[in-house]
Amino acid sequence: MHALATTAALSWYPSIDALSEHYRVIAFDQRWHGRGIRCDKFSLDDCADDVIAVADALGVDRFTVAGYSMGGAVAQLVWRRHRDRVEGLVLAATARNFRGKMTERLWFTMTQTTMTRWGDGVRNRADRLFATLAEEPLALNADDPRIAPWAMSEFRSTSAWTMLAAINEIGRFDSSAWIRRVDVPTSVIVMTRDRFIPTRRQRRLAASIPGAMVYDVDGNHAGLVLGATDFVPVLVDACRSVSRRSAARRAA
Repeated sequence: MHALATTAALSWYPSIDALSEHYRVIAFDQRWHGRGIRCDKFSLDDCADDVIAVADALGVDRFTVAGYSMGGAVAQLVWRRHRDRVEGLVLAATARNFRGKMTERLWFTMTQTTMTRWGDGVRNRADRLFATLAEEPLALNADDPRIAPWAMSEFRSTSAWTMLAAINEIGRFDSSAWIRRVDVPTSVIVMTRDRFIPTRRQRRLAASIPGAMVYDVDGNHAGLVLGATDFVPVLVDACRSVSRRSAARRAA
């Protein structure tokens, strides 16, 4: 599950090849991001339910959910809402909640006010942009000279309305009351120079999940792409850890 204001391809293109050597990888654009579903409102709960709908369509029964930033919040909700389908979690650069400090609470309040006042007009412009998108993103690798213009095109495919709506939803997200009940193998990847979602908040998430394995990456919030050389091997290790522990459970 990808980060806010990106697409599945834009978040994960540096990681797909390495992950695909070991796993079947399924990624899709979440609602109002890129080529994702258009609907009346943006909801993280709906994003979590979409994961199950995609798995059902592809004939996948149980799976591990990996999520980065906003996608990590969605991954937590997938476990909470559909516990019988989730075999493991890989949570990266994410948290139990996102509005602890006064400045954060003020920011989310301003976002909600903006959505209420101007949301419909911004969404209408987003619909017009969506109509111009190609049906599928280009298949590129990190060394492709077309990567910069492609990446900007993918980034622009997510509208200002989506960012406001998603930030508003993220501000309401809080798993602190139930995250300690997570009962599947979990890895938490912590970005040690993250200022967007402070590192201390990522560590609190890890400390709240029984048996979670913690993996540090020396990078900031854009590290999954701009620091991919460091991030991707850690992501693969974090996934392997969940896979091994899941297999051990099945064998027990």
